[in-house]
Amino acid sequence: MPIFRRSLLSAMALSTGLLATTLQAQTLDIGVMGELASFDASQVSGGVWESQVLMDVYEGLVKKAPDGEILPGMATSWKVSEDGKTYTFTMRDGAKWSDGKPVTAEDFVFGWRNMLDPENASKYAYMLYPVANAKAVNVGDKPLDALGVKSLDDGKTFEVTLNSPTPYFIQLLTHYTAYPAPKHTAEKYGKQWVKLGNIATNGAFKPTQWVSQSRITAVKNPQYYEADQVALDQVNYHTTEDRNAGVSRFRAGELDVLREYPSSRYQWLKDNLPDATHMAPYLGSYYYVLNHRKGRPTADKRVREALNLAARRNVIAKQIMAGTFLPSQSLVAKGTANYDVQTMDLSEDMDARMEKAKQLLEEAGYGPGNPLNLRLRYNTSDEHKKIAVAMAAMWRPLGINVEMVNSEATVHYQTIQQGDFDVARAGWVADYNDAENFLTLLKSGVGNNYGAYANPEFDALLEEASTTLDAAERETLLEQAEQLAMNDYAIVPLLYYVSRNLVNPKMRGWEDNVEDDHPSRWISIEE
Repeated sequence: MPIFRRSLLSAMALSTGLLATTLQAQTLDIGVMGELASFDASQVSGGVWESQVLMDVYEGLVKKAPDGEILPGMATSWKVSEDGKTYTFTMRDGAKWSDGKPVTAEDFVFGWRNMLDPENASKYAYMLYPVANAKAVNVGDKPLDALGVKSLDDGKTFEVTLNSPTPYFIQLLTHYTAYPAPKHTAEKYGKQWVKLGNIATNGAFKPTQWVSQSRITAVKNPQYYEADQVALDQVNYHTTEDRNAGVSRFRAGELDVLREYPSSRYQWLKDNLPDATHMAPYLGSYYYVLNHRKGRPTADKRVREALNLAARRNVIAKQIMAGTFLPSQSLVAKGTANYDVQTMDLSEDMDARMEKAKQLLEEAGYGPGNPLNLRLRYNTSDEHKKIAVAMAAMWRPLGINVEMVNSEATVHYQTIQQGDFDVARAGWVADYNDAENFLTLLKSGVGNNYGAYANPEFDALLEEASTTLDAAERETLLEQAEQLAMNDYAIVPLLYYVSRNLVNPKMRGWEDNVEDDHPSRWISIEE
């Protein structure tokens, strides 16, 4: 078992002989998988690691309990109109920013407009598209004040008007796109409001230090309305892209949590650190993006089908990833609520699949005299590298030459968003438990549609589903959309995620859940 770090005051108590009842400061050290892009939610890159930081320093209208249950946050209650299109939120009396200023409905109006402002080019802005006029505002067709949000009763009431009833709207509000932004600091500092010296946050913690590619430090926010219930005094988020190094740091007691240990270490960790090793079902998909832009070889459906036929998903899941992933042939993750995943037709045996793949590439004009050359991008990780090497080996018998390019996560996602790739590694973890959240990744014009897939029929099905009140009918429309995309071989689905965390056994308030969200507000450490 690892030797777990004690808090500073605990060490002082031991060295000075103070009573065991001495009040002890509690610090939580988390190893996260990448670098936060910004404390401005409109500027984040979309990494799962970013949500860990942002959910600790900001709070939306609602928040999550340790098990994922949705609880009141900055709003204490809400009402929904009979037509399901208008939500009226009563703001929490006494809620404050970390600088002592009150949190009001004006801050939500400002924050949502900031997210949708076309000048900010937020690739997550589409998350708010259910709000009336949100898309038109985001593309610049309507002014910011046309957005369907209002501050009423001197900021004590926040009203949201939707385009149509949206079954997952309250779940959506847990995502950082729906967080408020401090209007008063933005008015004072302009774009510099997000700098550490200027920033105000309304969550359980406030950031105080940021060492690039190393660590972000946040301390308890004394202005938080439940500050007396927050056990931790400080949280350190350590950038830990090297998962093996993260395991070593956890075992040495430098980390209380490692968010995602290497799959190759699972059995050893389970045998040697059973109380600390967590693995649980997770709403996430690991897939390869295919570039549909004109001039790219993967714009040809025959090439896309061939790449999918040659992928040995069982080998990757069971052998290369040591059973810490599940094989996938869909974009939507298994276990998504009220949904049956739709898969590609890859039922033939492997020899037949390879023969068909060769034939498809020949029809597309590739062969010994004109080999298919692909640039495969992945973000830095031993696991991503292993999978990339395996995929290149699986494609090599088809005469495909693969150039592999890796970069750290933020650069990787910025690069593929610009379209500089043929094939690119991507992963998606549900922002809320609904199939729409996955399928939007292939919708035209969406920032996270890295491959620029565009299918009017697919888009129409998603649009129809967004205005459909009947749950069964809506499910059918979403399933039709996914099947259409899978028949089009829009991506290379590879794996379903499971969550893999190393957790200090002395921690309390951590519960495994399908969205793998663990707000530090609930965490304490037994000494």
